[in-house]
Amino acid sequence: MDLQLDQLRALNAAVTEGTFDAAARSLRVTPSAISQRIKALEDAAGRILLQRTKPVRATESGLAVLRLARQIELLAGDTARELGDTGQEPTIDRPIRLPIAVNADSLETWVMPALSRASSGVCFEIHREDEEHTTRLLRDGTVMAAITATAAAVQGCKVERLGAMRYRPMANPDFARTWFGDGATAKTYAAAPVVLFDRKDDLQDRHMRRRSRQPIDPPRHYIPSSTGFGDAVRIGLGWGMLPDLQTRADQAAGRLVPIDGDSYIDVPLYWQQWRLESPALSGIATAIAAAAADALLR
Repeated sequence: MDLQLDQLRALNAAVTEGTFDAAARSLRVTPSAISQRIKALEDAAGRILLQRTKPVRATESGLAVLRLARQIELLAGDTARELGDTGQEPTIDRPIRLPIAVNADSLETWVMPALSRASSGVCFEIHREDEEHTTRLLRDGTVMAAITATAAAVQGCKVERLGAMRYRPMANPDFARTWFGDGATAKTYAAAPVVLFDRKDDLQDRHMRRRSRQPIDPPRHYIPSSTGFGDAVRIGLGWGMLPDLQTRADQAAGRLVPIDGDSYIDVPLYWQQWRLESPALSGIATAIAAAAADALLR
């Protein structure tokens, strides 16, 4: 296949921006040019690469070409920075864009300081996703790197263990006295309202399974925000599994208490990234590893 760089850039921009018009603005060309380049790319590949929906979506074949397009875009950006490096911060028209998948709790606690140490020539596109599901975004080429709970490397990626986040079942003191005054048992867990991040959040159920051989289905609140989740537990909406990184001050001040003794769950975290020799990607990996070493359990 004869795949042209401008065609690959058009595909990447269309999927990233969601429409041909937005892709055209991003690349400073006309929507007609975007359409022609993608049609030429599909002719070269011999198959349909995009679903012309709103937003546009890559087909299964399109995902394979999209991964190539984003790898080339990253390497081209690295090369532009290297050629422009004269001992000062390089000035380039298009900064390197790094899409990364991060779980909400890591994003709210220790990841942002790591990203702040990145070069000014890098722009981040953060995809917030549960750590159990970030590998899907790596497989389909949506992101170049991810914080994941999976130790097995996605094909074409390399993996490094970062550490673990420790979660404990916590509640507002009044809530704990009302619902767990007689202790944390299968019966009290079945009655007490619980807070979950979303319907993919299994951490609370994983903890409850330790207390019962039967499924427990208490009243559930879904709060899809790390900050909002913690606030819901603090005001007594329900109990929830909260990371130690978010609760030390609350426990010291008596705003939160553990409801099940010293029970906890350690969630291991790994850094997975495309197996590319990219200074930009390597720099982010180094910053993430350093921040994780300071924040996570080893």
